[in-house]
Amino acid sequence: MPELPEVENIRLSLAKNIIGQEIKEFKLFWPDVFVNATDLDPNDLLIGKKVESLGRRGKYLFIHLAGSVTLILHFRMTGKLIYYQGEHEPEKHTHAVFYLENGQIHHSDMRKFGRIQLVETALLGKVPAIAKLGPEPFDERFSIEVFGQRLSGKKSTIKSALLDQETVAGIGNIYADEALFMAGIRPERRTASLKISEVILLYDAIQGALKAGIEAGGTSFRDYRDGDGNKGLFQENLYVYGRAGQNCKVCGSVLGKTKTAGRTTVFCPVCQI
Repeated sequence: MPELPEVENIRLSLAKNIIGQEIKEFKLFWPDVFVNATDLDPNDLLIGKKVESLGRRGKYLFIHLAGSVTLILHFRMTGKLIYYQGEHEPEKHTHAVFYLENGQIHHSDMRKFGRIQLVETALLGKVPAIAKLGPEPFDERFSIEVFGQRLSGKKSTIKSALLDQETVAGIGNIYADEALFMAGIRPERRTASLKISEVILLYDAIQGALKAGIEAGGTSFRDYRDGDGNKGLFQENLYVYGRAGQNCKVCGSVLGKTKTAGRTTVFCPVCQI
């Protein structure tokens, strides 16, 4: 968390405010958040650079700057990146601030797992964490056939396979649970047990769950906010995630809970087989 829908909403909300703006100053309040291969002061790398565009790959946000350099941000569990139009005092968990011509961007992270990295744009695809990512769920090259091939190479539960970013990029615990419910598949089943018809159902469910998450602004329980500081609303539409012990919205059965791939997993014992 944030997963693909949340990062996509951060991208969309920031883009309308910061594209074309120049970075005037950069302050680090917790130096470990900034990971770079050079000993240069980050200010020497960032000051005077204009924001040209924003991109996303899986759960990673890209801020493309003039001079063919790109900031990579990975939010992990509790990271946030919020734009403030006016002056805003850094808060307790603010680790970095980008001061722009008009406004500021604050990076905060209570758990301190998130990271910021600056790389040459041309080398972005060679960054190890980016290079190993699987296909984007909405890329036209991500076909049912490609999905089936990636699953066939796994010897794990289907939930584990979906959480593996090399299978498909951007899916985390929330949208894995939701997609598996929508496809009617138990999360603890082995990938080898899936029929072709179930692979098709799951393929469609992944895209459906992620699209719904994006349209709802993402899922906010505690920490997630978009680039304007707004909460998402998808938590109001969840079928299973975070609802263990409650009644299934489809059949009325009590939702079960288990551990799969080391993550708490919620499912319907009736709707999912």
